[in-house]
Amino acid sequence: MTVRFPKGADMSDAVPPASAQPSIDPHAGFDRRKLFIISIIALVTAGMSFVLRASIAGDLQTTFLDPIDKLRSAEMLGGILSVAFLGFAFTIAIGSPLLDFLGMGRLLALSSLCFIGGTATIVFASDLQGAMRVDSVLWCGSLATGIAWGLVETVINPLTATLYPQDKTHKLNVLHAWWPGGLILGGLIGLAIGEAGFDWRIKIAVVVIPALVFGAMILGTRFPATERVAHGVSTGDMFKELGRPMFLVWFAAMFLTAAAELAPGQWVDMALTRTIGMKGIWLLVYISGIMFVMRHFAGTMAHRLSPVGLLWVSCLLASVGLVALSVANSPITGLLAATVWGIGVCYLWPTMLAAASERFPRGGALLMGLMGTAGTLSIWFVLPQMGKIFDRAKIAAAGGEEQFKAMTGDRLNEVLTIASQTSFRAVAILPAILLVVFGAIWLYDRSRGGYRPEKI
Repeated sequence: MTVRFPKGADMSDAVPPASAQPSIDPHAGFDRRKLFIISIIALVTAGMSFVLRASIAGDLQTTFLDPIDKLRSAEMLGGILSVAFLGFAFTIAIGSPLLDFLGMGRLLALSSLCFIGGTATIVFASDLQGAMRVDSVLWCGSLATGIAWGLVETVINPLTATLYPQDKTHKLNVLHAWWPGGLILGGLIGLAIGEAGFDWRIKIAVVVIPALVFGAMILGTRFPATERVAHGVSTGDMFKELGRPMFLVWFAAMFLTAAAELAPGQWVDMALTRTIGMKGIWLLVYISGIMFVMRHFAGTMAHRLSPVGLLWVSCLLASVGLVALSVANSPITGLLAATVWGIGVCYLWPTMLAAASERFPRGGALLMGLMGTAGTLSIWFVLPQMGKIFDRAKIAAAGGEEQFKAMTGDRLNEVLTIASQTSFRAVAILPAILLVVFGAIWLYDRSRGGYRPEKI
């Protein structure tokens, strides 16, 4: 028997009971390969948007924010960059429980439109200011791109878990290999545009191209219901999973794993360019290459260590890498530190999502979405804090506000280098905390005979 659900319908209370699970074919009538490719292109778009925002951060600061408040322009920049994560967080929190009702295709189409609209807002910020100050216009554009990113993650994670229920850790890591794939593509395009001497607006406008591509591919494509709906788990039972104490532990851990990966990634170009004497965006491209390759081998690593063991090792390397980045002072030391950090953060995001789906499968898209919400809310908090730390450190190193205002040349660069190192060092504590958390879970799993995914 084949069970099909109409696109966008919430069939949580109309599906066969759990006893009928063996006869359910949730993939019948759906092009699994095309759906996975659409998911990849959508995530590439999000990755390109992320890295190109980072690559124009310095331009936004010098062009728009320094003239407003030079002393606190880094904090203002952190707020503009971080609001994208706030948009992501609220979008995925609201969209995930409504996913089966609204429909995967509709939400991905809306994501395409938000990428286009948000990018256009940033590109034409000078022309759009008037009723709002230009920093507020940039804030709105960044928010729209964050909403677009949130819509992508709202759909593609439960979609992949539904399409590949027996291989979630591996397939989610393969899917999320295309996040760094998008970073590489966007980073190289941004560097090429910069070397060619084109305006920074051309860099960010490139995001519109893949957004149009995956938006067009959605037309006429059918999407399945999520895994928990296909197996007869009602909406009420899905929400009951929120009360499980162990899920709250994983939810809190996601705050720290995401901050260790994404906050430094968004800050790397502006901060490390001064610190190591080379464009920081090259380091981001290099790190993304490591992540792209290694995520394709996540299944093997998780099998040898268990997903929790993989997370413990990742947090150890991430913490060491961030400390190393905070003291790197040359291209060689910067490359070595970035390698350690890149390997450390490589598996964090997709393995956290996979572990949540395997440990709490009845929570469906809601719990996977909340994991993403936790991750991005942490960035919304951490990025402005990095900006504040940067601003305080530069003023302290200069000897006061007036002294900093008067600085130019080599002395200014020296002060900004100290501030950059200080901001990275402050973040290193976050993955270190998780060594205790994941270590305890790892030992607990081993005491029970090893890691065992739950079955619906």
